[in-house]
Amino acid sequence: MTIYTGPVFDMARRQFAVIADHLGIPERERDWLLLPKRSMTVSCPVRRDDGEVSVFEGYRVQHHLALGPTKGGTRFSASLDIGETAALAMWMSWKCALAGLPYGGAKGGVAVDPNALSRRELEGVSRRYMQEMIPFVGPQIDVMAPDMGTNEQVMAWFMDTYSMYRGSAVPEIVTGKPVELGGTLGRREATGRGVAFLVARAMERMKIAPRGATAIVQGYGNVGSVTARAMSGRGLRIIGIGDHTAAYYDPKGLDLDAIDRHVAKSGVLGGYSAQGLIEPDLLLTMPCDVLAPCAVERVITHANADKIKCRILAEGANGPTTPGADLILDQRKGELFIIPDILCNAGGVIVSYFEWVQDLQQYYWGESEVTDKLNLALDRAFAAVEARAARDNLSNRTAAMAIGVEKVRKAMQLRGLFP
Repeated sequence: MTIYTGPVFDMARRQFAVIADHLGIPERERDWLLLPKRSMTVSCPVRRDDGEVSVFEGYRVQHHLALGPTKGGTRFSASLDIGETAALAMWMSWKCALAGLPYGGAKGGVAVDPNALSRRELEGVSRRYMQEMIPFVGPQIDVMAPDMGTNEQVMAWFMDTYSMYRGSAVPEIVTGKPVELGGTLGRREATGRGVAFLVARAMERMKIAPRGATAIVQGYGNVGSVTARAMSGRGLRIIGIGDHTAAYYDPKGLDLDAIDRHVAKSGVLGGYSAQGLIEPDLLLTMPCDVLAPCAVERVITHANADKIKCRILAEGANGPTTPGADLILDQRKGELFIIPDILCNAGGVIVSYFEWVQDLQQYYWGESEVTDKLNLALDRAFAAVEARAARDNLSNRTAAMAIGVEKVRKAMQLRGLFP
């Protein structure tokens, strides 16, 4: 029996089972690697603008601490539950290990729609959540970051709440905060830039020239919008974009400047134009060279995997492809290059690590130095995944996860069980 249930955790468990079988991990060790070390559920009562009190459930899951403090985002989403949080924490563990970071994985958040809150209510939820988490987090225990539904401002409120408790400024308690409060240059753009960098590496392998190549980006939040911009800057033509409100497709290319101006005003793609509108579900199956799902989990499934018409699948989101879809996509090995999520979207946690290091040292780097270090770290991880996939005749996903799981397992074995 376990408290971790739901489709997202079930997906993460099935992925782990594939890797455990591949690595020959004995059954007696699997739950030790799979199940989180620690999980917290808290109540976050907040007084609303109308005087009423609403209570929201908050979660934080720390998957393992064998390699160092845990690290992971904090999302505000109405559908969030403990199972989804645990799955995201587990994926973060493999991601950090693959990237060579001294972290275990964590994830957290509040089951709330941030768009339904006023700014004062959002601050109240943010501060109350961090207040409830203070006994369980710290710069050497668990370091939070932004995720879906949160941003630099929320991280600033987190930092201030924790610092008030400590009696002095503690910028290293969170990453992804404003530069003025100890954040690092390039952190907000890191995930999207990382996706575009790895797409360029994959295009080299597939012998696809960037100039004139086409790309579709599903999800147009921070990750998706930066990914689209960064790929466009490398010469790709963005022919499709979409979010939960609308999807647009134009084989001649979309006007990103006009789209970004619209999103800056309205916050969503919906209402941008009456031209080029398509059903959001169709966006993932339109022909293109690069498809970058950058929104939520489980959007590529057994029902649509055989309709995917890209040559490179760049998983900017966490868990966008289900195990059932993987079985179908694996049959296209050689013609379809997949950059799995724990590699593809690792740019955010890599630059979060840089921010944490800078805060601890109180010595800050320029943006070009941050970007150079990010590209070097991604290049190392990409090369390791390619080498492992070629050596053992594996899919890129299996290779990436095998590297991550092996590193975590080795650390846990070396440290042993206590007592």
